[in-house]
Amino acid sequence: MFLELRDLHVKYGNVEALHGINVHVDEGEIVTILGANGAGKTTTLMSISGLVQPSQGGVYFKGKALHEMPSHAVVREGITQSPEGRRVFGTLTVLENLNLGAFTSNDKARIRKTRDWIFELFPRLLERKDQLAGTLSGGEQQMLAIGRALMGDPKVLLLDEPSLGLAPILVKSIFETVRAINKTGMTVVLVEQNARAALKLATRGYVLEVGRVVMEDSAANLLANTDVQDAYLGGSGH
Repeated sequence: MFLELRDLHVKYGNVEALHGINVHVDEGEIVTILGANGAGKTTTLMSISGLVQPSQGGVYFKGKALHEMPSHAVVREGITQSPEGRRVFGTLTVLENLNLGAFTSNDKARIRKTRDWIFELFPRLLERKDQLAGTLSGGEQQMLAIGRALMGDPKVLLLDEPSLGLAPILVKSIFETVRAINKTGMTVVLVEQNARAALKLATRGYVLEVGRVVMEDSAANLLANTDVQDAYLGGSGH
């Protein structure tokens, strides 16, 4: 199994955020995780990244137990995250932010090659490379957050709400870029409020409700499912 969450329970103090979820992601897929605010979507990604520890169950990547590793070791295994809210370092330049994403690598030639590829994906970042990240627009900061995650040369890219707060035209552009990234063979796990756009992009999807997986299916089936339409897509077929 490529990436697997087995019977994953996560607690914050006495509050259980995830109640034994099972999720698997095959190599080369885009898998989306849908659900209302507070459903446990971000917690799921943070569990994969090693930023929160499970109280029970575990996260496995190619048979290795990620939940037993510190988060920087998870990055070395090939899993990076573009966090919700972008979290770029505002007082550093675009270039400095990108270089921070490559902190686990000493291979200068590979770092340069990855950076050139990111500038191809996001030409705007090349134009702004010497600008402070805090002065970028929301859309540019989102490009930078994804670019920074890609600098780690991941096998799995975790994206947390990449379309949040962006204009529709930018959302379309970000999703097209995610598709291009996936076409290189990179696996993507996408948490996204924009359920329709996420399902059009993804191979498969999971629906979380209060820390439990209530549905798992192909993205096409979830798009066509009336319960999903009513809950997340604004009514049947509209």
